[in-house]
Amino acid sequence: MVQPLNIEEYRSVYEPGKVECASTGEMRPLEEIIGQERALRALQFGLEIREPGFNVYTAGAQGTGRRTAVRSFLDQLAKGKPRARDWVYVHNFQNQYEPNAIALPAGRGPRFKEEMKRFIEEARRALPRAFESEEYTKRRDETLQSLQGKRTDLIARINQDAQAAGFVIQMSPIGLLTIPVINGKPVPDEEFINLPDDVRADVQRRRDALNTELRSTLRQVQEIERQGAEAVTNLNRDIALYAVGNLVTELKEHYADVPEVPAYIDAVQNDILENLQAFLGVPEQPGAPPQFQAFVRELPFRKYEVNVVVDNDGAEGAPVVVEQNPTFQNLIGKIEKEVQFGIFTTDFTMIRPGSLHRANGGYLVLDVEDLLRAPLSWEGLKTALKTGEVLIEEPGERMGFITAKTIKPEAIPLDIKVTLIGTPMLYQLLYQMDPDFKELFKVKADFDTVMERNDENAGKYADFMCNLVREEKLRHLDREAIARVIEYGSRLAEDQQKLSTRFAAVADLIREANFYAARDGAEQIGKGHVTLAIEEKVYRSDLIQEKIEEYIRRGIFLIDTAGEKVGQVNGLSVIGLGDFAFGRPSKVTASIGVGREGIVDIEREAALGGPIHTKGVLIINGYLNNNYARDRPLSLSARLVFEQSYEGIEGDSASSTELYALLSALSGLPLKQYLAVTGSVNQKGEVQAIGGVNEKLEGFFEVCKAKGLNGEQGALIPASNVQNLMLKEEIVEAARAGKFRIYPVRTIDEGIEVLTGVPAGRRREDGTYEEGTVNYLVDRRLREMAEAMRGFQPMAAK
Repeated sequence: MVQPLNIEEYRSVYEPGKVECASTGEMRPLEEIIGQERALRALQFGLEIREPGFNVYTAGAQGTGRRTAVRSFLDQLAKGKPRARDWVYVHNFQNQYEPNAIALPAGRGPRFKEEMKRFIEEARRALPRAFESEEYTKRRDETLQSLQGKRTDLIARINQDAQAAGFVIQMSPIGLLTIPVINGKPVPDEEFINLPDDVRADVQRRRDALNTELRSTLRQVQEIERQGAEAVTNLNRDIALYAVGNLVTELKEHYADVPEVPAYIDAVQNDILENLQAFLGVPEQPGAPPQFQAFVRELPFRKYEVNVVVDNDGAEGAPVVVEQNPTFQNLIGKIEKEVQFGIFTTDFTMIRPGSLHRANGGYLVLDVEDLLRAPLSWEGLKTALKTGEVLIEEPGERMGFITAKTIKPEAIPLDIKVTLIGTPMLYQLLYQMDPDFKELFKVKADFDTVMERNDENAGKYADFMCNLVREEKLRHLDREAIARVIEYGSRLAEDQQKLSTRFAAVADLIREANFYAARDGAEQIGKGHVTLAIEEKVYRSDLIQEKIEEYIRRGIFLIDTAGEKVGQVNGLSVIGLGDFAFGRPSKVTASIGVGREGIVDIEREAALGGPIHTKGVLIINGYLNNNYARDRPLSLSARLVFEQSYEGIEGDSASSTELYALLSALSGLPLKQYLAVTGSVNQKGEVQAIGGVNEKLEGFFEVCKAKGLNGEQGALIPASNVQNLMLKEEIVEAARAGKFRIYPVRTIDEGIEVLTGVPAGRRREDGTYEEGTVNYLVDRRLREMAEAMRGFQPMAAK
């Protein structure tokens, strides 16, 4: 018969003597990420390979330190990479609605902006001075005087020709008029029509000849005026170039290594020459408010500004950006608007970068849940990665809505590595449902929730504690407290041979222990403070557990912890409340009768049982067929139920419990009610491991303690779950005092022997079982039921 576990197997104690130092104050700070070698190798590969599509999905459970590990890894990696370029947007003088993007070496974006600002300010001072100089006035007058003389000569000649032909020339709003002169007097039109026909014909002939000559002369005058205007324009350009030429040359020399900048400066210079009047003074608008006057004065110069969207000045290596709120505009960038005198306006100076811009040339970290929750963000990110550029656009345009006309900034080439942080489930969903995902995120970095519990990793665990207390200025942990936290790591891992990598939970425990140490006025955190923090954490969340235990103690929930009963056994289940899980015992009963229905799962019939639980019940049916129905059909109608269970039931961890209840009902042998059972079973009768073994055992222990420990109580667990035991010290002490026992079972036969005190019995070569054994009694009862069923069938036929 199976013997109870040794006390040492109830909990894997970490001896304080194994801790190298007396406290965390004597330890070295942790300089590495522990327990995630596989994930770090994947990260290193994904972040260093340059081919497109090798972005990284970091998968892991909450609290495993994914974000901290990724950020720490990236910070170290980025330091060895070159600094990313600065990016600026400038006015496009060919098309103002499509601003140009210019890349500059790191740190030179802001300097270029300031130098352009100084250049325009100096131009606004230098140009008025140049055009107000005596030299300019003299050259302009000389140019205009020579042309004015030619114009005057032409006009004088045409007046002479007009007089000789008998006409005078008058200016009018519609041009030059030729008025005939008769008898020394100009003849108006109303008098002209009254002249004799022959006189009028003669006058008209002479007028036509004069008009022909006049038109020719006017063309010459216009040409002279055009030459004059051109000469003045050329003079103005020469003066302006002289005034700003040195500034332009100096600025272009500063940025000769960036070809786009000299080309832009040339465009600025040409625009200045085309718009000199703006630099020479804008006439004020009579009656306009002062703020409008200031707006009009400065408006022509706004196009010469430089909008720095990415500034990597002061950066050490490549940028690492962690976007906490990855909305579409926070990711892609946006174009802001402003209201000027009641009108919405925008221009290139209101382009704002997104995290893709800031991380360009480096690394971007995103939480995949936040990314998928934000409308358009996932599609925007994929578009940027697929096209290799980031294009700022209005969200409405991307959705196909009709929007007001706005600017369309030039797209910026994208050189980036994106790391998504999420759960393994989201990775699987994206991989299966989104064809782009597998092409864009080809590297998966899996963060494990546990690591091996050995002396090396235990030492690193202690180093982690040292880091935490130093960074957050907490009290140091003494040797016993360190050992207790290491044991807590195994409890979180639910494995004596593992340590949890859920460092967020470990850190919270230390913070809470520090609180209790501070309250006690202790200089260091001791084992008692850690234990108290664990207990208080449970107490804050175990109200429902206490209520259930109270109902059991008062007899509202019927649970027996003494005596023996047929067809009834205490099963163990786990109830999860989000932040807290606890074990609850439930009475499992079985009833049998002659029939063909087989085993009926009442939980399933009541729509309370899940598919895995139903599978467990079907496996029980397979076990019965394999052991008792090789030469005859089962003539059984059985009912299995969790008594007083009003919530859904899922999982197969109670399948062995249900089978024990059924075997008891068939054999007539009573089961010990002071022993609870957990474990799944296969069709061969092997008891298999289950989850939550610690919570289940602790839950039953609390019920036994509440109803009174009698020295007989305990539980049956799968032998394969012994390695998962990290029970409370209270249970260990109770076991040491002989008040609680745990039986590790490998098969149903071993378990039924413990529960009944009767040998299970082996099958003989002829297919029968040894007399007086459990299996013999079950087999005999099933044969009797089969005979009864055969006897009933003829009667039913009549």
